Amino acid sequence: MKPFAFRFSTGVLLVLAMAPLTPSMAEQGAIIPAMRELSPWSMFLSADIVVKAVMVGLAFASLVTWTVFIAKMFELTVARRRLGMALKRISEARSLAEAQLALGSSETTLSQFLSAAMREARLSAGISSDEGVKERAASSFAEIVRAESRRIRLGMGLLATIGATAPFVGLFGTVWGIMNSFIGISKSQTTNLAVVAPGIAEALLATAFGLVAAIPAVIIYNHFSRLTKAYLELVGRSSGSVARLLSRDLDRTHVPVSARAAE
Repeated sequence: MKPFAFRFSTGVLLVLAMAPLTPSMAEQGAIIPAMRELSPWSMFLSADIVVKAVMVGLAFASLVTWTVFIAKMFELTVARRRLGMALKRISEARSLAEAQLALGSSETTLSQFLSAAMREARLSAGISSDEGVKERAASSFAEIVRAESRRIRLGMGLLATIGATAPFVGLFGTVWGIMNSFIGISKSQTTNLAVVAPGIAEALLATAFGLVAAIPAVIIYNHFSRLTKAYLELVGRSSGSVARLLSRDLDRTHVPVSARAAE
């Protein structure tokens, strides 16, 4: 009887010793829901205040990027279409007056070129040579081109800034979150994955926010750079067309004078 009792008591002690190593069903049920709740929203809510501020700022930067994209896309599309149609209208014009009449009340960069050319021709009538008129008109055209270039590029600097800085801002949030995770590990004195993983995941979420904000900003900036270059080339064509019309008007006004002098 004694050997049986000894074996029985030894088996009970082994079972009791091994029991804490295996989590109970209740503990497993508590761990599994916690793992399932590791979603981006729950990670954001449980993140540190600094990491939250970083993610909110990057989300706002992403919103600004798409707002600039929609606004600039509409602006560039409308501007290119209107300027292209205006160039077609004056393609058969033989003078500045005919071009102005063909444009009517249309407000485009081409109408600004026409107004500048006609104003310069009127102000310089009888007091300057043709080359002086052309030179001053070209100076006015250059000012209009620069102003239009600044206007059409408005907002692109913001895209470049977001594309360049968003990854580093997200990395700052990640470094801060991982630092807090290590501090929490040292306080809890455990390396259990269930304790370590949420903090690291929250930190990496900041980097994901930074990439989500930066990648579209860079792509959109490069796309608008090409569209802006094409539009400014169209603006240059408009300037050249008006300069040719001004030259024809100046030559036409001097032909009768030379004919009378010959007589």
